[in-house]
Amino acid sequence: MSDGDSTGDDACEPEWFEDEGRRWPLDWRGLYPRERWIWFERLWTDVCGLRSRYRLGVRARWWEDSIQLEALAATAAWVARYDSGEWDDPPGKLTMLYELERLQALLRDGSEPFDARRDRAAFERHLLELGCQRPPDCSPEVSRDR
Repeated sequence: MSDGDSTGDDACEPEWFEDEGRRWPLDWRGLYPRERWIWFERLWTDVCGLRSRYRLGVRARWWEDSIQLEALAATAAWVARYDSGEWDDPPGKLTMLYELERLQALLRDGSEPFDARRDRAAFERHLLELGCQRPPDCSPEVSRDR
């Protein structure tokens, strides 16, 4: 999912575009360490887009809550299917938009609002703690504040 108004350094993306059409699972468990990193990176980008596009009240450290992770991944996949034209179902799109209010309820845990610039380092530390492996062409100093 990309809403076209994201900003930031895209140094990590060229290799990832190779499997842009690949359908990713809605959960990171079961993926190889490098695939986990890519899964979380894609979700980071999607969450930044969802937050901006739908004014979602995403909280800091959302990546540490498994319910929020799954809800955000499912919502991002839902939006991506409509955006790509894979689904063309106006009533279904309206249902998705109505579901955003319920998603807000799942996202309310957390003390501070999500800030991509501030939270990026904590996000990457968490990925390393989970055993994710940074792709070799993605340097750690790249800050992706989408």
